[in-house]
Amino acid sequence: MTSGPARQFLALRARRVWKTLVRLTLPLTEALVTGVPDPARPRSRRLAPRVPHALGLLPFRTIDLVLLGDLVLTFVLFTSGLSYLRTQAVAAHSPLDREALVFAALAFSLPLALRDRWPLAAWRSAFLLVPLGMVVSRQFIGGVPYTAAASIMYALVVYTVAVRSERHVTVGAWVVTALGAWIIHPDSMAVVTGLVTASVLFGHNVRARRLAAGLLAQEERRSERALAAQAALEERARIARELHDVVAHHMSVIAIQAEAVPLQAAGDAARLEEGLGQIRALSLTAMTEMRRVLGVLRDGDGDGDTAPQPGLGRLEELVGTARSAGLTVTLGLGGDLTGLPTAVSLSAYRIAQESLSNAMRHAPGSTVSIKIVRSGAELRVQVANSAGHRSSDRPGPTGHGLIGMRERVSMLGGSLWIGPVGNGFAVTAILPIMEKT
Repeated sequence: MTSGPARQFLALRARRVWKTLVRLTLPLTEALVTGVPDPARPRSRRLAPRVPHALGLLPFRTIDLVLLGDLVLTFVLFTSGLSYLRTQAVAAHSPLDREALVFAALAFSLPLALRDRWPLAAWRSAFLLVPLGMVVSRQFIGGVPYTAAASIMYALVVYTVAVRSERHVTVGAWVVTALGAWIIHPDSMAVVTGLVTASVLFGHNVRARRLAAGLLAQEERRSERALAAQAALEERARIARELHDVVAHHMSVIAIQAEAVPLQAAGDAARLEEGLGQIRALSLTAMTEMRRVLGVLRDGDGDGDTAPQPGLGRLEELVGTARSAGLTVTLGLGGDLTGLPTAVSLSAYRIAQESLSNAMRHAPGSTVSIKIVRSGAELRVQVANSAGHRSSDRPGPTGHGLIGMRERVSMLGGSLWIGPVGNGFAVTAILPIMEKT
């Protein structure tokens, strides 16, 4: 008896041999029994035209030209093969068995009609029917037993298997065909193997090209979706910046005035009415700008955004609003600020607006200095505020406002500095001025 280690070694070798046999026979098994081909590709309109209205009673709406071509070629191979077999039988002075001749002609042509819908079934039937048809044809055909019809049919069927099946299934069909050719007629095995090999290689090349084209199209669709998602994110970020600037500034002013107006009025109805009128005007302005931004979301083409974007031309209005909220604002402009690109003018306006909003929230009652100077191909925006005269519940500007500033400046390719200066806070932005061409 063998020892324990020896039995384990033999069992391991047996498992390896079994796995090797399974790996070698898997292509043959899938080709002959279990393999499933890929579905047929969708037909283009040129290969599947619609049925004319005059033939509207037909049970199908399109004409499959590929299937129709296979059926026509099957009929041609059948009739030509039957005529050839009958001629050979007469020349050989063999008795004409019509049923046998028809069976042989069908065996050499019928599988072709199945290759589009069921390629592996067509090859399997051809692999079985061709030898059976040869049993009849060899009675009066000398030399190579394969007819032209059988050769054409088998080459087309094997080509379809290579186009529609995985590589190992195609290899299994090639091996089975070569073994069958060697068994049926060894002298012609080289010719049969060469014909089948050419068909298999051509079909595999077509399959590889189609798969590559499919992967490329899929990658293009994935890239388009990624670009669309990126564009959507950028648009969302732009809208978020606009909404933040509008809400942060106007709501800050409204909140401050709502608190200050009753104290300033001191029971004077006229001053109270005047203050409430300013609050109402600011509210309407905020609502107008919010409608403009939200209109982009409602209109897919952006056609609803008809209101002009704010720019440096509205700086005086912005400064007046900040002053009404209790800030002491000085405005200094330099250089020719007319004719600036819309993106530059809007970004400069929003930077000044966000800086004033931060001063209202974090340094109420402070003194704010705004300097906007154009120098050559650059626009310099500097906003600085003092510590303020009243206490604030926040230590300094943080959050989405500063992020929005950085994003605006980054999109224009400019530079931004933000940070404390003495007891106050300062924002300095340099925006390149580049007209669109």
